[in-house]
Amino acid sequence: MKSRHIFSNLLAAVALSGCLMPLKSLAIMPSEAVFHNEATDTVRINNLLIEAVKIKDPQERVAFIGKQFIDTPYVGGTLEGDKEELRVNIDELDCTTFIDNVLAIAYTAGEGRSSWRDFIYNLENMRYRAGEMNGYSSRLHYFSDWVVDNVHRGNVKEYTSHIPGCSWEIKTIDFMTQNRDKYPALQDSLEYERMKNAEIGYRSHRFPYIKSSRINKVINGELKEGDVVALTTKIPGLDVTHMGIIIKRDGIPHLLHASSKKGRVIIDDLSLADYLKKNGGTGFRVIRLAE
Repeated sequence: MKSRHIFSNLLAAVALSGCLMPLKSLAIMPSEAVFHNEATDTVRINNLLIEAVKIKDPQERVAFIGKQFIDTPYVGGTLEGDKEELRVNIDELDCTTFIDNVLAIAYTAGEGRSSWRDFIYNLENMRYRAGEMNGYSSRLHYFSDWVVDNVHRGNVKEYTSHIPGCSWEIKTIDFMTQNRDKYPALQDSLEYERMKNAEIGYRSHRFPYIKSSRINKVINGELKEGDVVALTTKIPGLDVTHMGIIIKRDGIPHLLHASSKKGRVIIDDLSLADYLKKNGGTGFRVIRLAE
């Protein structure tokens, strides 16, 4: 059952948190969060943070948190609704919300924080442009937009260009407005225009990627457990179509991801190299949580 938590003002947030927090963080905490199940989710997030805060290496922390979601059901569209709200759902995940939640938890733990309220702040901080929810188009729908915004604000870093054999692609990213009928929120003329404005910065966008054909030459030594990988695509207007976290088995990278085919979060039996070959992606990008 959905539930709603409202931070009515600054003093209420302090009282509820039970800890001292920087004034800047409190001043821009989300005013409202909509939970899938507040009673159980807040307890689980707190427990994850308590364990994750002990892990100092960012990639190890991401891998640890990601594994805690194995077997979580795959459900798409959990961020959608009649209006844009800060939705918290760790009980049902797709490939985007899996990464979304794992990184927000890992980032919060890296700050030495162990409260779900701090997680909510960082979830908004990483999910929305400039860290502030302001309607549907403020959500960082495209991976490239998410990377540019979060790298700029020091939340993550892109490692792709540091990998030997990196290539670059130039592509206009505008799939959403070119396929307006697929997105109910874009039927609103104002949100449609706002999304078009957001896409302007991604005309002929240049981004790094590792071609699938080069994967066996570079992949094993360069990738670390806990790296986030995004699979690039030939689809016009899109940069990536899937995301996951690197987990190594016998030194070979595999993908920990929310699989629509399996209907749950899994560590894929296929190596990342074989997964790319089977699914026909053009390559991949590598993102790491900032230290």
